[in-house]
Amino acid sequence: MDAVRVALLREVLAGTRWPAATRRFAASLRSSVVPHGGGLLLVGTRAYEPWHLAAHLVDEATWSGRPELAPLLVRHRVRPGDPAHLAVGLGRLQGAGRGETLLLVAPERPDGGLLERVHDARRAGATVLALGSGDPEVTGLAHDALTVDPPEPEPEPDPGTEVASAKGIDLDMVQHLVSAAAGENSLPSTRGRRRLRDRLSRLADQLTSPPPARW
Repeated sequence: MDAVRVALLREVLAGTRWPAATRRFAASLRSSVVPHGGGLLLVGTRAYEPWHLAAHLVDEATWSGRPELAPLLVRHRVRPGDPAHLAVGLGRLQGAGRGETLLLVAPERPDGGLLERVHDARRAGATVLALGSGDPEVTGLAHDALTVDPPEPEPEPDPGTEVASAKGIDLDMVQHLVSAAAGENSLPSTRGRRRLRDRLSRLADQLTSPPPARW
């Protein structure tokens, strides 16, 4: 999602907790990875792989000049022939420790095996951040967590009327807001004008486009 669409989404959500909450969580992410020069591990559940968030964080790392934001996507299933950046399995979490950040995206409760790995990583000194449904075991393991409740059903809009509200926000929207906020306030002022112009040029295809070819 490009800067203009993020701004529009924030405008729709003005007066709700989401603009401030996503910026706060993004600040936790940024303050955890930047001082250590990176070390961001991103993992989802067996049913939900956060490749979209991974792709947007890579994008933000490039645009913000903060390469530390680029994550290593840790996957539950790795297939023979997968490229190197998509061939990192759950075994990577066994080596996670001090100086690394584990971001768990969990729209549902993870299985016990993943929770155990996250727990071990925290005990080894890794910072654990959680984004998802607010499962008590997940939030209990996390140093910081952002809970996204399932969207409430929206009433049918009047014909010709476009309706958007905070009740309809979902995990994907929150991930867009978090990734965008993670890259904010990172550029030297001399690059800010160029960054905005370049991002505006991508307005037409950022929100619904497939992830970069790398993913």
